[in-house]
Amino acid sequence: MSSNPIVNEISKGDPDESLDKTLRREVMQRKNFAIISHPDAGKTTLTEKLLLYGGAIQQAGAVKARGEQRKVTSDWMELEKQRGISITSTVLQFEYRKSKINLLDTPGHQDFSEDTYRTLAAADNAVMLEDAAKGLEPQTRKLFEVCRMRKIPIFTFINKMDRPGQEPLSLLDQIEAELGLSTWAVNWPIGSGDEFRGIIERESRKVILFTRGERGKQSIERQISIDDPELENLVESELLEKALEELDLIEEAGSPMDVDLIHSGDLTPVFFGSAMTNFGVRPFLDAFLRMAQGPTARNSNSGPISPLKSDFSGFVFKLQANMDPKHRDRVAFIRICSGRFMKDMTVRHARTGKQIRLSRPQKIFGQDRSVVDDAYPGDVIGLNNPGMFAIGDTLYTGQRIEYQGIPCFSPELFSWLRNPNPSAFKNFRKGVNELREEGAIQILYDTDQSKRDPILAAVGQLQMEVVQHRLEHEYGVATIIEPMGFQLARWITGGWPELEKVGRIFNCKTVQDPWMRPVLLFKNDWNLNQLKEEHPDLDMTKVAPVVSGIEPINL
Repeated sequence: MSSNPIVNEISKGDPDESLDKTLRREVMQRKNFAIISHPDAGKTTLTEKLLLYGGAIQQAGAVKARGEQRKVTSDWMELEKQRGISITSTVLQFEYRKSKINLLDTPGHQDFSEDTYRTLAAADNAVMLEDAAKGLEPQTRKLFEVCRMRKIPIFTFINKMDRPGQEPLSLLDQIEAELGLSTWAVNWPIGSGDEFRGIIERESRKVILFTRGERGKQSIERQISIDDPELENLVESELLEKALEELDLIEEAGSPMDVDLIHSGDLTPVFFGSAMTNFGVRPFLDAFLRMAQGPTARNSNSGPISPLKSDFSGFVFKLQANMDPKHRDRVAFIRICSGRFMKDMTVRHARTGKQIRLSRPQKIFGQDRSVVDDAYPGDVIGLNNPGMFAIGDTLYTGQRIEYQGIPCFSPELFSWLRNPNPSAFKNFRKGVNELREEGAIQILYDTDQSKRDPILAAVGQLQMEVVQHRLEHEYGVATIIEPMGFQLARWITGGWPELEKVGRIFNCKTVQDPWMRPVLLFKNDWNLNQLKEEHPDLDMTKVAPVVSGIEPINL
């Protein structure tokens, strides 16, 4: 029997005779994943090549040399085009071999992990992208911890094999030693750098030889049996022998293949290739469709909700303002979890209890959008958001349910956001509130109500710059940022009553988040540890607990 619980549920039949056969079929066809990586590992390039193989685009863009090539599909924000990096998450859906794939494209820049954390809440699988020369990097480790917390299956693609890099065995050892994650190589490289000749598919024992395809086009690949005598004329014997010796070694000492362990997040399939030159992209996509889990049951206040449940449900994992600057729109990204979504359907909003008609649903493809008539579990749709949605909100039909919310993680930089022009306060307030609703950056407030300037709390400096850039170009407000000198934030688990018991505290600043919860800011670990020693009973957390049913305060 398959290890996929959805497949098992369908194969053994469901006692609910009203279960739509169309729903079953559509759920089976869907796969959903996000790509996690350190900056410059090639995430945007891999995304474009996956879209190319899926037929969603005809020619892949590249991050570099943008004056000569088309812009990449997934980068739509003006600042992304200026700097050549991915700043915000987006959604890209394409079809491949009769499957519908939802790719949740996440920022690769180290300053944008907060948006990535939330996007991972909507993903059923993750692709961990590594640079063959650099191996595991700090940002990849952080994002891996979020995947492990949610037990998301992780597929590893080791990129840039056509450049000088570390030995493949060393790269596998890093993953196992540093992440505690078992590996299973789906394919194995023949050579590396200038001597990269292709890959050996481990199960079929076929060699796939690649030539460098024309820039932006699919590569020309040739398959040949590893026992074919002609192979000696195509690949240097020493390169092939070394690859086969290494394959034999991992067969003897490596972990066995186990789909259940992949789906539990304990075993990662590993692929080798080069996204820029298209080496290994198609084999990865084929194997991913075989191994990845489909839409899974989601935890709610009523227990796990199966995607095959006939009642519609979904949750908001991202908000984005001004995707279309001409219309100053606001879009809520909804991950569909169960049932069938239909245009113009009426749903209930779990947090407010209100009924809402979803009259203008959109299919998102980067910045491009089109009206969608229906969608199914695993899909992501966009809804116009005139201020009614917040990150983590649940929409549903039938019996009331509410999905687990999305927590906030501890920022590392804190700055006052000043508005030097009092006449622009209205636009300043609107911009700050809308950007806070997006969740691209956290907003904190001084406990002194006379101080109206908000505090920007971010993972990195570039997030601060993005806020300034967007306030100026989207809301017409020039601002000043003044660093506060703090590096750590901790929420008080017991709230204000618990903090009041402690009395006066030193070497930290007390502020509040949009839900009026106390937050302590520290300049360094030493100050934090000092407070812990002085008040061991004060319970603090660096992951903000989820807030349900309470409207956040605005500026």
